[in-house]
Amino acid sequence: MKRLHTKLGYGLIVSLLLFSCAKQEFLDFYAEKPESVIAQEDINSYEPLISYIDQNIHPNFKLGVALNIDDYINKGVMYRLVNRNFNEMVMGYEMKHASIVKDDGTMDLARVEKLIETAKENNIALFGHTLTWHTGQNAVYLNKLIAPVKVPGAGGPTWDAITSNNFESANNSNYEFNTNAVVSFTANGGGENGEGRALKLVNAQVRANDWDVQLFIKFPTATKVGEKYKFTMYAKSDAPAEFGSQAHTVPYSYKHYDFFGSFKTTNEWVKFEKEVIISDQTENCTTIAFNLGKAATTFYFDNFKIEKYNEDGGGGSTPIEKGFALKMTNPSAVNTWEAQTAYDITATDNNTEYILTLAAKGSKAGSIGADLQKTANYSGNSFGSIALTTEYKEYELKLTTTDNRNRFLFNFGQYDGTVFVDNVKLVKAGSTTNLIGNNTFETGIDGWIGWGNNSSRSQSADGQGFGGLGGNTIEKTPEEKKEILTNALEEFIAGMMSVSKDYVKAWDVVNEPMSDWPDQYALKTGVGKTEMAADEFYWQDYMGKDYAVKAIEFARKHGNSNDILFINDYGLEGGGNKCKGLIAYVEYVESKGAKVDGIGTQMHIDINANKDNIVNMFQLLAATGKLIKVSELDIGMGSGIKTPQATAEMYARQADMYKFVFEKYFEIIPKAQQYGITVWSPLDSPDNEYSFWRRGEPIGVWTEGFVRKPAYKAISEALEKQKK
Repeated sequence: MKRLHTKLGYGLIVSLLLFSCAKQEFLDFYAEKPESVIAQEDINSYEPLISYIDQNIHPNFKLGVALNIDDYINKGVMYRLVNRNFNEMVMGYEMKHASIVKDDGTMDLARVEKLIETAKENNIALFGHTLTWHTGQNAVYLNKLIAPVKVPGAGGPTWDAITSNNFESANNSNYEFNTNAVVSFTANGGGENGEGRALKLVNAQVRANDWDVQLFIKFPTATKVGEKYKFTMYAKSDAPAEFGSQAHTVPYSYKHYDFFGSFKTTNEWVKFEKEVIISDQTENCTTIAFNLGKAATTFYFDNFKIEKYNEDGGGGSTPIEKGFALKMTNPSAVNTWEAQTAYDITATDNNTEYILTLAAKGSKAGSIGADLQKTANYSGNSFGSIALTTEYKEYELKLTTTDNRNRFLFNFGQYDGTVFVDNVKLVKAGSTTNLIGNNTFETGIDGWIGWGNNSSRSQSADGQGFGGLGGNTIEKTPEEKKEILTNALEEFIAGMMSVSKDYVKAWDVVNEPMSDWPDQYALKTGVGKTEMAADEFYWQDYMGKDYAVKAIEFARKHGNSNDILFINDYGLEGGGNKCKGLIAYVEYVESKGAKVDGIGTQMHIDINANKDNIVNMFQLLAATGKLIKVSELDIGMGSGIKTPQATAEMYARQADMYKFVFEKYFEIIPKAQQYGITVWSPLDSPDNEYSFWRRGEPIGVWTEGFVRKPAYKAISEALEKQKK
């Protein structure tokens, strides 16, 4: 291009100066424009992008752009940019399942209707994205649909005891105290109502803080918001006293100053009975802490009990016993650590919450403990006690680690009887990976070790394992789940089509179906994933390989018969088999009677992308005879380069790559198969907490400030080339 020069003349106006008659001279000053200014002026001289497409030669070609709904319906700068430069747009999120379907299954389509109305005003096509995907789904609603059915008990609501102690034995698994408390037991007959014995706790002096003397009452399952608990206890003291109760996650781990209110004692036995509903201030707690340090007296406690309200009742929740369990027998009560069964695990993270769930029962009522231990020094963290009954119960306990722990322990030295444990699951909060591999004991007790007091552990007899709570919940069969989700998918697609079919004529019906690794001919799956995002749900795991067949069937049924329906995926330009895998899946879907009109290749790439692989991808796609769409094109600088680190040379390479993709698309994809190219990120991505896509990367055709980049010129020239 010819270099531009600008002559800047600054003539000095002749003035008649009263004090001077000197001859005035006119000087010319010349300054070169900076190369960057010249280059930007050149880019700015180009017409809107859409003007470079000859609609006579390419009457069906769509130059698309992705954006969010507010940027368009609010009619700001992005609205004007889209209308000037593109003839089709696609929403990045607002037409997906999670944006439309609420937790109760109802659909909110008002914003989509507003979007369509605004698009009509400007005669710009709207591409539907997307009807079936594994993310962007309302997983809360979908999982609720296939959750087990709860069957209320025949006997109505009940209060179910979860732990209790009358202090008649040495079992202290569900209570403990700190070092300032001097604890013993009364003589027989010193208990409530003159029966049995009671716990005797002496506070010798008034302390600086009420928590300097504490008694902890522990229960096995961490509280959850909305649950209702009842606490019953008898207490008295030699001198009048008043003390509060704190909520602790575990003993010494304070959560909230008030759990079951305050208590007043005199020298006569008083029965305390208090009900509470768990709030966010008392959730995830397993301990009541009584703060006794402000009264120098002797306290007596007897017959405490914690009950949990069961709205479903107990009439239909008889435990089913089947299969095998871990059986642990202790012949006599000793120290709690003198009878243990352990399972060595991968070391836990420090300062991290872990959740233990299991089913257990005992040959008699009593309690056992569960801990995480570090074998290097035998330090540990406790899950608290597990209050056993003679029938199986399910338990959930939580703790937060204070070190890396590599062993899980059951402590049952103070329980003189036989314990049966089944379905043991230990997970890090937010994960689904069970750290205890052999947890159902169907093939033995490999991995479980133990010692102490002639106690033993073995696989139970068949029929002594936990098979669920009969009548309380009914698990849906795979067939039932498939039918339920098939109906849910049709309902979503029908609802979307009801407001869009008059204007939206093309859809990504199935998005990103193919696995990344190791088998790129297989479908993506959530099976075996250790963590699921809140909006992640794999339809194919329940509906099978034909989930795309059903999605296309529903789109045809509820949309227009001649709508253009795509299957879309990313990474097809990679060096693996994903492109071939997707083509094979399209062939499978069509073999089942569902017509696929087009294949979308996303192309989220960078300036280092292998051009030979891109050519190979276009050749494979062209050979299908399908419409081909570059559906989500954006190009970064590679290696996580963000905007401040991008150089002029990088921007030049980015422009070259944009131009290469456009030119090869037109060159390799036959004209009859050219649906179009969509620029997924027209602007560079901002680097802030609200950015979710390639955060902070200069991937756009415009800067964040709407300044055209060299990529704009490259796309313009690639489009202009098609007129020749």
